[in-house]
Amino acid sequence: MPHTATAPSAVLPALPAPSAQAERLIELGVHDIAGLAADEIRDFAARAGSDGSLLAVHPDRAPASTLAPLLRRDGKPGFVVVDMADVDAFTPYAVELPDAALYFVSGVDRGDHLANWSPDEALPALTAEHRTPLVLTEGIHWILQQPQALERNRCFMTIGSRLRKADGTFDARTPAVWISNGTGRDGRERRNAPKVGWCWWNNRHTWLGFASAAGRG
Repeated sequence: MPHTATAPSAVLPALPAPSAQAERLIELGVHDIAGLAADEIRDFAARAGSDGSLLAVHPDRAPASTLAPLLRRDGKPGFVVVDMADVDAFTPYAVELPDAALYFVSGVDRGDHLANWSPDEALPALTAEHRTPLVLTEGIHWILQQPQALERNRCFMTIGSRLRKADGTFDARTPAVWISNGTGRDGRERRNAPKVGWCWWNNRHTWLGFASAAGRG
């Protein structure tokens, strides 16, 4: 059984208003990455947005490899670890994304209460809570809009993304977003930078929760 405290996730500031989130994505050039006009994002946010929801671009239009470098912490850009060059091959798992370029994610939570659980243990717990795990791009979108969602010792996995191998089984890696210590292949210059990496599906980490959502649409 998982051995963890049952404290709830830390309370974070409210997400920016949908219109402000749209402008943030446009400022970062995400509309160009996704092949969308700036006004398409603005119009969608105005029409479909609700306070407290996260605006996301479908990973087919804006993959993780293009979004991670847009993250910033201490003035340093985000990056994907060198041994995850196949990051964009990780596709939705245990979650169904809307069939649309843009959508909103409601009730995002960092899953601090599941720290020190393995992904294999956390997924059924989230399901029992009527929640679904975030995919990696949703986790990155969250930090783009709310940098405070990424804290030392309170980072998160995004187990809604997995890599299916040619034989139909799943790669044992699972994506996560945390803060680099500037060690090893990360390089000293990346200390404190936002980092997209991976953990093993059956391993536990005291400093990683499991980001999840209440709904999408």
